[in-house]
Amino acid sequence: MKIQKPQLNHTIPDHAKKVFEGVLFDVYQWEQELYDGSTATFERLRRPDTVVVFPVMNDGKILLTKQSQPGKENFIGATGGRMDPGEEVLESAKREMLEESGYEANTFILWDVSQPSSKIDWTVHTFVAKGLTKVADMNLDAGEKIELMPVTFDEFLEVGTRNIFAEREIVHYLYEAKIDKSKMKDLRNLFSI
Repeated sequence: MKIQKPQLNHTIPDHAKKVFEGVLFDVYQWEQELYDGSTATFERLRRPDTVVVFPVMNDGKILLTKQSQPGKENFIGATGGRMDPGEEVLESAKREMLEESGYEANTFILWDVSQPSSKIDWTVHTFVAKGLTKVADMNLDAGEKIELMPVTFDEFLEVGTRNIFAEREIVHYLYEAKIDKSKMKDLRNLFSI
């Protein structure tokens, strides 16, 4: 399954100049004509796209992670991380889930694709993974401490609407499910085994 990056409404123009190349962010600038005919310097960041994977265990529990990383507050989230250069979206989702949990899955469902900021050329692809098999130990980056946290669907809804939950792109689905019975049914179906 090849997943295409959605068309951005706020792209970096081809004529933009890279003015800074960082470890995570590159900065681009360009002259933009304004409505009155004058021009101004516009700026946008670019960073690697991200994958987020919510594994659903064979007992129906959703596998979350408690994470600690240098320079960040501790948080609860899904497995996932930055895509490697040249890596396909699904390939990245499989790799990140395996590294951070030791599990492989036979089914990946693309749940959401979002662009969290109009000032950053960056896409977050969110998956639900099912049909899990434990195949390895966790293989974490040097800057990660991760503890696996299996939760029930109801616990997922509660944890997912707390400030400590990192996957902000999907929180609105959780709140919508809490107030709309049909959306709750759809969300339960998405996470059912």
